[in-house]
Amino acid sequence: MKQYRLPAVFMRGGTSKGLMLHRGDLPADQAAWAPLFLAAMGSPDPYGRQLDGMGGGLSSLSKVCVIGPSSRPDADVDYTFAQVQIKTSHVDFRPNCGNMSSAVGPFAVDEDLIRVYGDEAVVRIHNTNTGKIIVARFGTEDGLAAVEGDLAIPGVAGTGAPLHLDFLDPAGATTGRLLPTGSVADVLEVAGFGPVRASMVDASNACVFVLAADLGLQGDETPAAIEADTRLMARLQAIRVAASVRMGVAADETSAAASTAVPFVGFVAPPAGGSDADFQARVLSNGQPHRALPLGVSVCLATAARLEGSVVHDVCRAAPGVDLKIAMPSGVLPVTAAVQRDADGAWRVERGGFYRTQRRLFEGTLLLRHPLPA
Repeated sequence: MKQYRLPAVFMRGGTSKGLMLHRGDLPADQAAWAPLFLAAMGSPDPYGRQLDGMGGGLSSLSKVCVIGPSSRPDADVDYTFAQVQIKTSHVDFRPNCGNMSSAVGPFAVDEDLIRVYGDEAVVRIHNTNTGKIIVARFGTEDGLAAVEGDLAIPGVAGTGAPLHLDFLDPAGATTGRLLPTGSVADVLEVAGFGPVRASMVDASNACVFVLAADLGLQGDETPAAIEADTRLMARLQAIRVAASVRMGVAADETSAAASTAVPFVGFVAPPAGGSDADFQARVLSNGQPHRALPLGVSVCLATAARLEGSVVHDVCRAAPGVDLKIAMPSGVLPVTAAVQRDADGAWRVERGGFYRTQRRLFEGTLLLRHPLPA
């Protein structure tokens, strides 16, 4: 049977991997993208492995990024992110992926979407999912994004060239408000499990955080241990669903349960004895515990840590004005969050930032079973 060709690049961005596609190579109608992305990644797959596509059976390995000319005068490129579900026929265009954001600038440079001069590139990226601007700064060699370097990041073997990301004005990326409920902490009534104190914060991505101790946990549980605890997984899912409705992300519990990407759900705890981290965090999305923190969630965690009265602030030991160090299953992640309180008491998030590495892994042609829609 004839297969159909689509130019594509496969890249690692931080602790994620995904397909990088040119906007001009896709159908003009974005509504036609979802079936294409499902087929490309090998979804839906009841076995959860995506063997007939480019996906890797984990949410961090089932991603698509679409890059094209900017639709805004304050950006160099537009970037649309797609989270492709593994076992179901759902593609979520609402969240952004912070890790894959680190691949967008280098892709734009290497694909000649923008021109750079000298040995450093500064790429202003408009993320169409959230309407926010991300600024990527990275070194170049012979006009291409640098790859080799001595930066090691938790969750990725070896080292690479450092790339700095600044998420500008990240508040309200999903809901339009930093604090969708108006409070830094609320009591959620969770169906089947009772009340739990939670902080629902929207910075870069919408998230709900609870205390590990309130779940009977230490906060240092491994992803495998979390996934094996079926009651805990059900409870975290119920918290996520309740928060989704409370934050206005979903209209009701049925629609909240059907959309698994946002809000992200996580639990936090004080740092373990002897650790140089400021607090511990474990995060789930798409029904899976993350081996490494999603970067958008990391911005949200760091922001929440600066909000007095939030559950994250309660367990954080960092002094104001210093970078935060968040302990996660694969190591410790440094994150910057510039959070200010205005004279009227309102919180304002100027930016969130961190360093990543990235690498172009494959370039060529993606083969599809069916032709592209017009």
